[in-house]
Amino acid sequence: MEDKHVLLAQDDLENMKITRLKRTEIAKGTIITYCHDTIKAPNGHICDYDFIRHQGAAAVLPIMDDGRILLVRQYRNAIDRFALEIPAGGLDGPDEPTIDAAKRELTEEAGYESDDISFLVSIYPTVAYGNEKIDIYLAKGLKKVKRDLDPDEYINVEAWDLDELAKLIFEGKIQDAKTVSAVMAYYYKFKNSNL
Repeated sequence: MEDKHVLLAQDDLENMKITRLKRTEIAKGTIITYCHDTIKAPNGHICDYDFIRHQGAAAVLPIMDDGRILLVRQYRNAIDRFALEIPAGGLDGPDEPTIDAAKRELTEEAGYESDDISFLVSIYPTVAYGNEKIDIYLAKGLKKVKRDLDPDEYINVEAWDLDELAKLIFEGKIQDAKTVSAVMAYYYKFKNSNL
């Protein structure tokens, strides 16, 4: 059988030395810090990079007993529109376990709890200019509880069929990276139950 992975072009990545010469914090916000780095490339070229530092986040794909998936619809200021997405939020501190943050967001945003939470996938949604890592969990055996929204949150909770969500993704109606990743990872895993 032929290998499916083929290296088509190769730089000597294993032996490249990239040196950060300087990091400057340009601005610090509540959840992100805007940084400017000066980097020395392997060929000696000095480069400037701007990026967003983030302490990390967690998200959860809640599966109802009937197989439907719970999503939240909320306003997102950065894109100036409402987005359909999985419950998610930033870590309360650098040492908070991501599973605890996922449980918290499931309760706060969707109004559910679960004792059956398992890891699904990790993503870096913006590797070109941000270091945010999101650990995404799968929650089953949901129990309805009172929502505990933040004062600036106004959220609809919606139940969706898995196939319908996949269709919305391919139609470009769901574009949030963590939601696309979670739904498609679950879709693949669900359709290939031997994983």
